[in-house]
Amino acid sequence: MEQDTRNSYRTKESLFQEFYHSCLGKIIILLAFIGVLLLIALFTKPSDEKMRNEMMDNIRQCIQDNDSIKGDGIDDAVANFSRIFTNADTAFNDKEAMEAFEKYNKLEIYRHPFYVTARLRNNLNPEGIRVGVGFYRMVIPTIKYSDIILFISTIKNYNKERLIEPSTQDEYVGENPNIKEYHYLGDPDQ
Repeated sequence: MEQDTRNSYRTKESLFQEFYHSCLGKIIILLAFIGVLLLIALFTKPSDEKMRNEMMDNIRQCIQDNDSIKGDGIDDAVANFSRIFTNADTAFNDKEAMEAFEKYNKLEIYRHPFYVTARLRNNLNPEGIRVGVGFYRMVIPTIKYSDIILFISTIKNYNKERLIEPSTQDEYVGENPNIKEYHYLGDPDQ
């Protein structure tokens, strides 16, 4: 025991206790913990095959869930969370929808140092949109039904409908003798 003042005594802390109670010690312990988590993540990334299989299962579930009801953002988030733990219904056998998905969409897997991402490319998203993330042997979907193209149709028939409708009435803007047509005469400095 050491005496701080005349009336108080404290026990002497060990070197580890002093290190643990210091700010630098806490920062080093936090960085070591984060380093261990990253090292575990480095070795537990899902394989490309597992990522592709899980994402195709998640896409089947997304198509199955949204065949009659279109959800909003909260519905998509809850559905994606539940898809982590569930599989597509085996009774769901919509070959036409899956063939259309294969025809108009392309699922690509990208490996990163600590995680794996799945991107979906189609005509709406030619650069690709992230639809899933994989780390710690888990695949977390982030797909929405609006990301998937299942059919292609014309958006607007330009032959029948005009982009700018001509006005049927000529508006009278008044008379002003100073209004003249503009004619470019060239640069006056040249």
